[in-house]
Amino acid sequence: MYRTNTCGELNLTNLNEKIVLSGWVHKIRKMGGMTFIDLRDRYGITQLSFNQEVNSELYAQANKLGREWVVSVEGVVKERSNKNMDLPTGEIEIIASKINVLNESKTPPFTIETKTDGGDDLRMKYRYLDLRRSVVRKNLELRHKMTIETRSYLDNLNFLEVETPVLIGSTPEGARDFVVPSRMNKGEFYALPQSPQLFKQLLMVSGFDRYFQIVKCFRDEDLRADRQPEFTQIDCEMSFVEQEDVLNTFEGLTKHLFKSLKGIDVPDFPRISYADAMKYYGSDKPDIRFEMKLVEIKDLTTDRNFMVFDSVPYVGAICVEGAAVYTRRQLDDLTKFVKRPQVGAKGLIYLRYNEDGSLKSSVDKFYSEADLRKWAERCNAKPGDLILVMGGETEETQEQLSDLRLEMASQLGLKDKNDYKCLWVVDFPLLEKDEELDRYFAKHHPFTSPKPEDIHLLDSDPAAVRANAYDLVINGVEVGGGSIRMHDSELQNNVLSVLGFSQERAQEQFGFLMDAFQYGAPPHGGIAFGLDRLVSLFAGLDSIRDCIAFPKNTSGRDVMIDAPSRIEPEQLEELGLSLNKLKK
Repeated sequence: MYRTNTCGELNLTNLNEKIVLSGWVHKIRKMGGMTFIDLRDRYGITQLSFNQEVNSELYAQANKLGREWVVSVEGVVKERSNKNMDLPTGEIEIIASKINVLNESKTPPFTIETKTDGGDDLRMKYRYLDLRRSVVRKNLELRHKMTIETRSYLDNLNFLEVETPVLIGSTPEGARDFVVPSRMNKGEFYALPQSPQLFKQLLMVSGFDRYFQIVKCFRDEDLRADRQPEFTQIDCEMSFVEQEDVLNTFEGLTKHLFKSLKGIDVPDFPRISYADAMKYYGSDKPDIRFEMKLVEIKDLTTDRNFMVFDSVPYVGAICVEGAAVYTRRQLDDLTKFVKRPQVGAKGLIYLRYNEDGSLKSSVDKFYSEADLRKWAERCNAKPGDLILVMGGETEETQEQLSDLRLEMASQLGLKDKNDYKCLWVVDFPLLEKDEELDRYFAKHHPFTSPKPEDIHLLDSDPAAVRANAYDLVINGVEVGGGSIRMHDSELQNNVLSVLGFSQERAQEQFGFLMDAFQYGAPPHGGIAFGLDRLVSLFAGLDSIRDCIAFPKNTSGRDVMIDAPSRIEPEQLEELGLSLNKLKK
């Protein structure tokens, strides 16, 4: 028998019991004629005690063990004299009577501790060791519990979990596909799904009514902290629903997850339109844990011979409470921040509203004190506040002010990871225009329904058409998004036409969906949550990598198994490919 108990369950109720534990040697402490070993498994840590005077042979054997050796230990549970109340097992120890070494271990390249000395690259190379750290394991346990709670909640609402294909046809819209060559159909390719979108709509045509799937998806796009080439969605679709039905259902799911996993009762989620989100926050995923809303002051800045503001269509400001104490060096650093390529602004204007009521700005020679007081009044500033101002093209400058707003919140400690603020962003534009290509693209995807009252604008003013689309945002992170879909083939064809699809190309790409719509498609809509993002948010992580068992790095590589990698020429030939063709 390898074990009678785990390393996380024994306590004073088990005194004098004979037990067997198995696990990894976590720490060894040698104190005179005593040696103490912390034995670790998935469930916790238990202290083992070896006394030279009681059993010198066993004592010597214990002193030969190394970190991360796998051992099995027999012994008796006794009360500890020096208790560790930080551990569930900290009031007891095991007086060992026998050790069985199950496997020796090389010295790990980093410490298996919460605060490890291993860098990201090293930990990813030895991910199987990194997963032994309790802090990483807890993230995966949280992920497991979230999927269990999600399945249970949706099952109670009559959702069916249905698997959809992983090898599908490529679609040119959206992010780049990962493609898979077909051996049996040389010269043709499958694609890995960016989402099960088309199949879940077909399931609605099939009468399944309520579908969900916790599904792996793939996108060949540039990576960052909240993106991976393969990621997991909680993918859902419902029939005979309007937008409010979907929002209420999945607001309920989100509240249930907060309550069951965090013990938190979150209030009802406010709704904000895309237009207001951009106007007040400069972002379609606003963080509402703090105020600092954008304020437009263009009308207060013109005709003062300050060409920076006179020559642009938009001038906006944020009021930073209590930040008038910022030094000139700190303000210069903020200017450098907004000039970074990631933000892209040309400069930054400031206005200090000092505690004594006086005003001091970087544009005093252009604006009178009366002018500046109007700025302060418009921004609802009070003595001690700092107003930061930028000008330029409207949406571009709003986004730059959003970046500055988030930076100020970070500097002032306003982003409390334990303060959860949820909201729905609704009424997105249906389409966005690429001026260089002179064509429209779908803001979400080509199957999103326009708002009924805006359908008449599709031919005359496509950019003004709003979508029956919605995003769930928590603490400035988009964790879910969806829409009501078009279920009428004529309307779907009309939208595809506006997107630049010829009838032939539309039939080639989406003909099976158009055909299905002619056999009685119900009104339907859905949503997909990013499971990785949701878990990382609940765990308080800055990156999704530590809630994924085996993630890729920022270059899309798995450094542990060294993938992607080259394959043998013979395999390429089987697929109808060759190295020469690939090099071209």
